[in-house]
This record gives sequence, C-alpha cells and structure tokens, in this order.
Amino acid sequence: MTHAPSAETGAARRGLHRILYVQVLVAALAGALLGLVFPGTAAAMEPLGQGFVKLIHILIAPLVFCTLVVGIAGVKDGGKVGRLGGKALLYFEAMSTLALLIGVAVGEIVRPGEGFGVRPGMLDAAAVAPYLEGQESHGIVDFLLNIIPGTLVGAFAEGDIIQVLFVAVLVGFAIKTLGPAGAGAARAMAQLERAVFALARLVMATAPVGAFGAMAYVVGKFGATAIENLLLLVATLYIAEILFITLVLGLVGRVCGFSIFALLRYIKDEIFLVLGTSCAESALPTLMPKLERAGVDKSVVGLVVPAGYAFNSDGTNIYISLAVLFIAQATETPLTLAHLATLLAVAMLTTKGAGGVTGSSFIALAATLSVVPDVPLAGLALILGIDRFLSEARSTTNVIGNAVATLAVARWEGALDLPRLQAVLGGQAGGLGKTAQDEPVA
Repeated sequence: MTHAPSAETGAARRGLHRILYVQVLVAALAGALLGLVFPGTAAAMEPLGQGFVKLIHILIAPLVFCTLVVGIAGVKDGGKVGRLGGKALLYFEAMSTLALLIGVAVGEIVRPGEGFGVRPGMLDAAAVAPYLEGQESHGIVDFLLNIIPGTLVGAFAEGDIIQVLFVAVLVGFAIKTLGPAGAGAARAMAQLERAVFALARLVMATAPVGAFGAMAYVVGKFGATAIENLLLLVATLYIAEILFITLVLGLVGRVCGFSIFALLRYIKDEIFLVLGTSCAESALPTLMPKLERAGVDKSVVGLVVPAGYAFNSDGTNIYISLAVLFIAQATETPLTLAHLATLLAVAMLTTKGAGGVTGSSFIALAATLSVVPDVPLAGLALILGIDRFLSEARSTTNVIGNAVATLAVARWEGALDLPRLQAVLGGQAGGLGKTAQDEPVA
C-alpha cells in the first residue's frame, strides 16, 4: 500500500534550509562563532534573543486560554475533565518528586561546589537583589491566593500562566453549563484558537533570528571565563537531566508503548528551538499539533500540555535541587536531612509556573532558598552568570517531560491511538491524515 509522503519528508525534498530546526541549529552555531571571534559585537546581539522571547510571551496566554477552553468545552462528559485533571496532577507530582530526588542524588555524588571555598561576605548580594525582592513572604497561602487574578483580564495582562489556567477553566466550564446554547461560543473559541495558531506560525518564522541573538550573547559575554566549579555545575546539571530523560521518562515511555528516543526524534524541532532560545514556551505552538498528529485526543492535548507548563517542570526541579546543593557546598554550609526535606517540599510549590519563562526558574530558586536561612541568599550570585547555560538544559527537559506526560495521561485515559503513535514515531504516518492545525511551521 502506498502512503503519501510525510510532512517531514516533504520538507526535506524542498531543501534542508526550509526545515525549522535546521535553521535554528545553523543560526545558533553562527551566533556561537560570532561570540568566539567578535565577543563585543556578539554580546550586543542580546536584543534579538530577547525580542523573540517577547514575541513568544505574547502568544502563550491566548494559546493556553484558547486550547484549554476548547478542550473543556469539547468534552461531552463533564466528569472527564475532572478525571483528566486529577490524573495529570497526580502524574505531575510523581515526576516532580523523582526529578528533585535525582537532582539531589547527582549533586551529592558529583559535589560540583566542593572546594569552591567561598565565604558569604565575598558574595555580591546587589547582583541578585532584583530576584530576592519579596521572596521571603511567598508561602503556601500566598501561592494559593495568587492563583486568582485581580480582574478577569488581569491574568493576561500579567502573563501569569497559572492565573490564565484558572480563568480558562472557569470560562470552559461556563460554556459547558450553557448546554446547546453554548455551541456558538464554543465554535467562536475554536475559530479564535485557529487564528492564534496561525499567528504562532508567523512568529515561529523568526525563531532562527532569536536563536542567533541568544547564542551570540551568551558566548560573547561569558566565553571561556567560567571557572572549573561553574563548568562542573553545568556538566552535572546536563548529566542529571539526561539521566532523568533516559531512565525515568524512558521507563514511562516503555510502559506506555513507545520509545523515548523515537519521541525525541519526532520532536527534535522543538528540542533544537528550546536549546537555541533557552525558552520552553517557544516549543508550545508546534508541540501541541504534533501530539495531536501522533494520536493523542485533542481534549487531552488541550488540557494536559497547558497545565504541564505550569505544574510539570521536571527540568526546573532538577535545577533547583542541584543549585541549592551547589551553593551550600560552595559556601561550606552543612545541610541536614531536615533542611533538604524542607527545601524539596517548598520547591514543589515554587517551581509551579516557573518552567516556561526564561529567568523565572532563577526567581523560583531564590524563593526556595529563602526558607533555609543557613544557606546565604547572596549565593545566587555564584550562578547568575552561567544561569543561561543552565536554562537550556532545564527548559529542554521541561518540554520533553510535558510531551511524555501528555502521552502517558492519554494512554491512562484510553485517549491515545497507539498504532498511530507508533506509526508516526516510526516515520510511517504519511497516509494517516493530519489535524486541523498540523501544517508546516517553516
């Protein structure tokens, strides 16, 4: 039986230069080269990377809102929404716990901060002051209250992903309560969703420019000046993230009937994009339709992926636990089991909503450190200069973790077309059709 060529094969025939991840990879390499040869000029390229991230931020709130509302309104069984949400949250918390524990285990084995010999008085607290403002008051009650925005549109104005999720759930259920009368509102929201995805495709066309600017800035500014301990911290984080992906997520994939390595090949566009921009949110516009094409029910994609960006930050959890250990080791601050237990418990809250936005994980780290006075908050200054390198690893793991989470919850819910998934991951999905949003991005 002859199948039509897949989207990726068609893109390859048009030329490698037309494939988005190739463009991003080449642009990132060009940025790195510029940083090595002309560091001053490269450092000035920072606005290009920042501009792309800002464009992505414009999209995220409407993307999350529309997909979640359409997902909830499109589920005929109202109980299914609660069931899906409950299963997703249970999965998120299990993975977050494992990620934190892996970060602690690898950090204790490698001990990247040992021998740094930094005294707290030597640290530049002023360098990290903007990240510390107000962190001491961020408790559980503040976190819960912050879920509710000041106004209905306040969540969109602030770009708070958790607040957007809250408003989207309310609107989605409100449309469902209208019954047949809400069909018009549901169709209008679906059309708005298509328009947002069309806008996303336009924005994603600028991804190579953003990757070039971001990589040029990082290499141009920091170059080879990072000292041995900081380089060891970067390597340790990458090792921990790779272990989590291959062992933990690999096991989840095996249980669900797919290979983690086949999935990584399938979403390589998104992985290269996140590596180039250090922003997990940059993958959202293309990840969702890809998962639908792979056989995941649209309602599951619409619920789990947006929620995952707020509540399933596997890479960020690994980063938090490793960074805390690094600062403690570097400042020769002993951590008891009680300290570690407290830090891990608080990190389960502070990392919520911190997985997608560049820099937010650093703020979450500041909030987590504030609960253990023995560890100097000024120790954040030790990793401020290399945080961009760390961001690439944690952001990539966050994206991969959310893709696996969506597939796992879909399989758990019985909303995954497993033969289609295996065919797509095996590169044999040409004749299986495609979703409404499954058009080439670049």
